[in-house]
Amino acid sequence: MLAMADDTKFILLFLLLSSSSLCFGSEQDIQCLKSVYQSVIDPNGVLKSSWNFEDGTVGFICRFTGVECWHPDKNMVLSLRLGNLGLQGTFPQGLQDCASMTGLDLSNNKFSGPIPQDISRQVPYLTSLDLSYNSFSGSIPQNISNMTYLNVLILQHNQLSGQIPPQFDLLTRLSTFNVVDNLLSGSIPPSLLRFPAWNFDGNQGLCGAPSDDCPRSRRRWRPVRIKLHRLNDESSIGAAVGFVVGFVVAFYFPHCFVCSERLRAYVVRI
Repeated sequence: MLAMADDTKFILLFLLLSSSSLCFGSEQDIQCLKSVYQSVIDPNGVLKSSWNFEDGTVGFICRFTGVECWHPDKNMVLSLRLGNLGLQGTFPQGLQDCASMTGLDLSNNKFSGPIPQDISRQVPYLTSLDLSYNSFSGSIPQNISNMTYLNVLILQHNQLSGQIPPQFDLLTRLSTFNVVDNLLSGSIPPSLLRFPAWNFDGNQGLCGAPSDDCPRSRRRWRPVRIKLHRLNDESSIGAAVGFVVGFVVAFYFPHCFVCSERLRAYVVRI
């Protein structure tokens, strides 16, 4: 019931966005793509040859390479699919202005640097995020767990380090998750163990996959050698001497040990 309520809320949100004025949607989304265009390096000129901001016709950004719109006559970005275009630089800027975007694919490029720690604020309604086959580094942002509509998260083949945030247990909608070939360490959040073990391969410090238990910390006890032989020898000698002395004293001076008069007379006779 809760999932259905969230889905309904999600649909209502985008119906509201799509019913807003054409001018409002156009201005924001056009500015979004301008920021992306200016922040990435495009050595092959793919974006330069296609992203013509001087066009100005209805829905012109919907004809840009890699841009999918909610409707061909409205400049509202549905998804940005820039995979395998040879793009370089850091994570694109200005994505927060693509306010109704649900898909982002930057795979198979040469992007580097960290994934923004506030990525959930920039693209809160993503259902699909693919950053695979780049050189993104640093930690996986914890606040990705706030992207509650996320169904697909692919971070394969980067240089991400640290642990998978435990908060990822909140991503209950995930149907695809892949972090193969990174530098991750630590334990895998329990809810992600439903994915096959190979989805976590190539991370030497990562543990907790279905076929791999995390090593438990063990206290190493250092053995202490106790020299008992001398103690045993001295104890044995002491016991023997005590026994002999006690026997002699008791034999020759029985009156010192026997308190009963009747027993003392008997002992003396012996």
